Amino acid sequence: MDPQTIKERITEIQNKREYLLGLLEQPNLGSLRIDVNQALEEMDELIDEYRRTFPETESN
Repeated sequence: MDPQTIKERITEIQNKREYLLGLLEQPNLGSLRIDVNQALEEMDELIDEYRRTFPETESN
């Protein structure tokens, strides 16, 4: 996979992360809150790893 494709996918992940953050604001989320938090943690780890691997590339 080339760096440009990875950058595009990371951008998609960042956009989905924003959606999950909005979902956390819903009062009726119930036990799904745990899954949303887990997904956010994993996305953050992936984004951090991307930034460490491609430090010269800003994906936002």
